[in-house]
Amino acid sequence: MASAELRDKGKCTLCLDKYSDPVELPCGDLFCRTCISGVLDTQKGCKAYTCPACKATYKERPALQTNKIPSIQTASLPSTQPEQDTTGIFCTYCTNSPVPAAKSCHLCEASLCDTHLAAHSKSPQHVLTEPTLTFLNKLCPIHKKPLELYCCNDVVCICESCCHVGGHKGHNIRTLKEASEKKKEKLQRLLEQVKPKVEAADKRLQREKDHRRDMEEKSDSDTKQVITLFRDMREQLDTLESNILLEISNHKEEVSRHHSKVIEKLETENNEVSNQIHHIEELCNIADPLNFLQQLKSEGMDSCDPEDDENERTVPIFLLSTYILVGTLLAMEALLSPRYVRSIVQEDTKMCSHGRLDEDLISGTLLTGLANIMANIKRKISWEKATDMLLDIDTAANNVSLSWSRKKLSFSSNNKGRPKTPQRFKLFQVLSRGSFSLGHHYWELAVSGSGCWRVGVAYNSIEKKGEKSYLGNNEKSWCLCRENNTYSVIHNSQQTNLHHKPLNTRIRITLDYEAGRLSFYELSDPLRHLHTFTASFTEPLHAAFYVDKSCSVKIIS
Repeated sequence: MASAELRDKGKCTLCLDKYSDPVELPCGDLFCRTCISGVLDTQKGCKAYTCPACKATYKERPALQTNKIPSIQTASLPSTQPEQDTTGIFCTYCTNSPVPAAKSCHLCEASLCDTHLAAHSKSPQHVLTEPTLTFLNKLCPIHKKPLELYCCNDVVCICESCCHVGGHKGHNIRTLKEASEKKKEKLQRLLEQVKPKVEAADKRLQREKDHRRDMEEKSDSDTKQVITLFRDMREQLDTLESNILLEISNHKEEVSRHHSKVIEKLETENNEVSNQIHHIEELCNIADPLNFLQQLKSEGMDSCDPEDDENERTVPIFLLSTYILVGTLLAMEALLSPRYVRSIVQEDTKMCSHGRLDEDLISGTLLTGLANIMANIKRKISWEKATDMLLDIDTAANNVSLSWSRKKLSFSSNNKGRPKTPQRFKLFQVLSRGSFSLGHHYWELAVSGSGCWRVGVAYNSIEKKGEKSYLGNNEKSWCLCRENNTYSVIHNSQQTNLHHKPLNTRIRITLDYEAGRLSFYELSDPLRHLHTFTASFTEPLHAAFYVDKSCSVKIIS
């Protein structure tokens, strides 16, 4: 027995070194006091204490007896440095120096070197496997035997007993090595399939990152160009404003100087005339005719005809001249023109190496915005002229009465008996004779009566009879309606009530055909904006009118 051999050589079976303070268990096995005390300490709390050599059990902690046998040899084996185990698992009982484990016992849950393995119990319950740190996962939970086989049907590791009894009998059984190799082959094939996908995903990811970086750089570049563009425009607008204000100021001073001179001259002339009047009155008070005539002749006033002032000129009244406004408008047009904007953008892009300003941004946003600015400036500087219009009797319904001037319509309870034509409305409505296919227009109306009226615009192709023919009840007309002392707007049968209450009987309608804007205003004090339609007009538009009972509408522009 290996333990007896070690004991005969004076070696402790736990530390494999010569005995240090040797003690003996009741079973007769010898150990160093420190070694056996450490083992017994680890068994504290268990049901029994076990001898590490012979596996003898004790209900209570065994007493340690000092060994006095003189045959114990004190010679020691040469001390060697243990080699590093590739598994990194060392013998549990070699406490003085680490010794690589040769096997692991799952019952003892300990790893053993070759020396301790020789002294270990050979009982079948002490299942030995390759060195491991995970004892429970290596044993079959049913048979307490090593898991050495693999059931392919149930995809589980089993012991040898599971192959012959239980649910795995007759199944496809492989060794762990075969099963693991098969699994590794499948994983390798899966890896080969996944690798190209990962590589492709990496490429797409890199492309997206590159694209995002390029777009961010381009956006930064575009932002700088737009900021530069508008900064330059603001600087030139500020310069233009300063020049125009300076011109106005100079013009004001010039006018003021002119008027000051004229006023001074007139005041001097007034004083002279007043003195002359006073002197003439004194002459007129002379009672002696001879004395009067002699005095008059001596002063050279015998000719009483008033003198014409050859130097008298009409005093001009200078206001803010139209040429200043026109000059302002021309300068603004030059500054905000698409050609100027493009020249600035092109100059900026020459200086930028990270991409050009987006052409859609220029044409779709920038130039459109500048065009709108210019349109608003023109409208503010120039006076609009009201559009003259007449009502078209050929479209007037037979229950609509028109004035001889074709400027006023009202409801008629008598049928007018006008001839039936495809252009004539069945009831209540009439169109203007002229139409609008471009430009900016406005006209003003005076409404009277308590009845319902609708005013707006319509295509000539609007239905002429039926519910769909009424203004706003179709996609070919847009109107403002007043009914029951409430405003609403109607288009394509969609009616929207307005929060404005009628305060005035005069209405202004403005049309910007190209911009697709139709606006309604009430000519109260101040002017009230009621609503604006926005649409893309596709046909010429006619002014359109609807009158019900107790109602009339007159074109006053």
